[in-house]
Amino acid sequence: MLNPISYKDNKIIILDQTKIPNDETYIEIDSIQRLYEAIKKLQIRGAPLLGIAAAYGIRLSSVLNINKNTDDYKKSLLKDIVLLKSSRPTAVNLFNVLDNTENIIKSHDDKFRIHESLVALAVHEEDKSMCDRIADNGVTLIKENAKILTHCNTGVLATGGIGTALGIIYRSFWEGKNPNVYVGETRPLLQGARLTAFELASEGINVHVLPDSARAYIMKDKNIDIVITGADRIAMNGDTANKIGTFDTAINAKYFNIPFYIAAPTSTFDKNASDMSDIPIEQRAPEELYKIGYQGLIKTKTDFINPAFDITPNELITGIITEKGIILPPYEKNIPDYI
Repeated sequence: MLNPISYKDNKIIILDQTKIPNDETYIEIDSIQRLYEAIKKLQIRGAPLLGIAAAYGIRLSSVLNINKNTDDYKKSLLKDIVLLKSSRPTAVNLFNVLDNTENIIKSHDDKFRIHESLVALAVHEEDKSMCDRIADNGVTLIKENAKILTHCNTGVLATGGIGTALGIIYRSFWEGKNPNVYVGETRPLLQGARLTAFELASEGINVHVLPDSARAYIMKDKNIDIVITGADRIAMNGDTANKIGTFDTAINAKYFNIPFYIAAPTSTFDKNASDMSDIPIEQRAPEELYKIGYQGLIKTKTDFINPAFDITPNELITGIITEKGIILPPYEKNIPDYI
């Protein structure tokens, strides 16, 4: 399987996801500014993977600043944390890692103790373990020859392990359940067509790519058994932010009486978000909409609206698959028992 991120010789090495599936190009990152740019450009993406990238980023920052006096060392790390927090607003894993790191920095006056406390590899290994446990719990929901619909990318390229929603699909395949997976393109950046289909096909899994606008058609025509997506942030009432298009996928699933599950580690829950009103939605550049096949629109007065995420209300979610088990409604009552 692909390795989307590693740390070697005081450099963060990432797989440039904007080049997949045509090229497998790795980038060496040796500054926080370059990491910030890679996150903004989606060269590295996926909520769990962004948390890992943040952990490696502050480890790199510590190495770059360790020869400064303690006060300047701490100021430099805190400045880099602010920069990384400004990269993408919705994925909470990034903020959780950076908040924990900030607490470590502010709690100690010994820079070497701070440096030794920045255990980025542990964050990476824990995410890998959580992916495995999510797959263990989720695979129980997958029947033989299941027709599974998913959205965006939630696999190896989005996490530190085999993935969340895609990890469940991998596990079902490895156990001989022979799943058929239906993947929307995921406009406008095509993470489903470019990344998810690439991952699944590389593993030998039956994968079918469809236009995002064909999801209702596919649910009706192909008798989809289950929908599983990932999450970038989950409120304490179960409202879930995920890639744009997830909300209408859930609405369609509800109409056709198809179970709709979210798969995510408990690190994706935001204890400070009571419901969807507390979740920020990233608005991305209009160029992402018109640069692929729609160049003529730039000459018009058309207003481009490009939200990266939407929020699925809890009443449309059948269950939330985590590394600690499957959370069922009522979410306000049950979520605190898992996190």
